[in-house]
Parts: sequence; structure tokens; C-alpha cells
Amino acid sequence: MDFGEAIKALKEGKKVARKGWNGNGMYLYLADGELLTDAIGDDSFPFVDSVVMKTADDKYCIGWLASQTDMLAEDWEIV
Repeated sequence: MDFGEAIKALKEGKKVARKGWNGNGMYLYLADGELLTDAIGDDSFPFVDSVVMKTADDKYCIGWLASQTDMLAEDWEIV
């Protein structure tokens, strides 16, 4: 699927990844900003919904940004 379809899948609560990514186990999901704010317990600095990447080394990158290659790719899939 293309990037637009991947974004739709994220908004539906699904995890997506590219077949072309080199790292094993990498994927994206959409983190709910309200849940993040509640987890911190301080609503004076609320979070917004954010795309999160699970990295190849089992860490989480909040605020992942797509490269031009990612945006133009058609090898996105639901994981």
C-alpha cells in the first residue's frame, strides 16, 4: 500500500511498516496524546497524538517523521 493508506491504517489503530526497511521488527503506530498525558499525570503540558516508531533495537521514537522515500514508497504493510 502507499503512504496515504498507511496513514489511514494508523488512524484506525493499526501498526504499519515498510517491507524496504532494513531493521528487524520495526513498525509505526499512533500514540494517543490523551493517554500519554494521563500516564504522566500532568495535564498542564498535554501531549498530542504522535506517530511512534518501534526501532530495530527495541526502543520507541516518539514523533517519527517520514522521509521523502517513505512518503513515496508503495511497500507499506499492516503488521
